[in-house]
Amino acid sequence: MIFCQKLQKEAAPMGFAPIPGELGQRIIKNISNEAWLLWMKHQTMLINEKHLSLADAEARTYLKAEMEKFLFGGDYDEIEGYVPE
Repeated sequence: MIFCQKLQKEAAPMGFAPIPGELGQRIIKNISNEAWLLWMKHQTMLINEKHLSLADAEARTYLKAEMEKFLFGGDYDEIEGYVPE
């Protein structure tokens, strides 16, 4: 178990770093699997609503910045009109 910075509670960790490098290590040490799945859902909505192409370097840079804000606290982009369950 780890203390998840996103959920602010003890939760099950991920089995591996989801991305390479220093940020991936920070994520695996501080973000739970549950929080990562929430990010994946949010990321999918961002890609779809903003018509992002992952082949575009600017889109990847945008998503990385949004991921850091979403997981570690910050003013991340919300999907207009989306109401969580």
